Amino acid sequence: MGIVKDFREFAVKGNVMDLAVGVIIGGAFSTIVTSIVKDLIMPIVGVATGGLDFSNKFIRLGDIPPSFKGNPDSFKDLQTAGVAVFGYGSFITAVINFAILALIVFAIVKFMNSLRRTEAAPAEPPPPPEEVVLLREIRDALKQR
Repeated sequence: MGIVKDFREFAVKGNVMDLAVGVIIGGAFSTIVTSIVKDLIMPIVGVATGGLDFSNKFIRLGDIPPSFKGNPDSFKDLQTAGVAVFGYGSFITAVINFAILALIVFAIVKFMNSLRRTEAAPAEPPPPPEEVVLLREIRDALKQR
């Protein structure tokens, strides 16, 4: 029973729950970033580079089977047919995804740290209770005698 109790205490701790929420939100956030890169950024990069489409950049490593019916210049068609391809364009897209996600997480952490600094700024200590002030006065009066 000790292990079950220890595990329950561990699982209910605030940090573990925060981590679980972070992982769930991170998964959803990753989907958004993937869409931003695929649907917004990569088309702009393609236009800026003269129509370069990174998602279709690959090097064919294997032979095309005789029963192949797709486009031999299509990464997706070759992959579907089971041809060995080195898809460096997909990797470039994944690296851009990671860089954007890391930049956004950095900005969020930096913002949260700045909020903590302003909240953690030392405030004036509250005045001591009247009893403490009275006791100090009595102490000081006794010292003067």
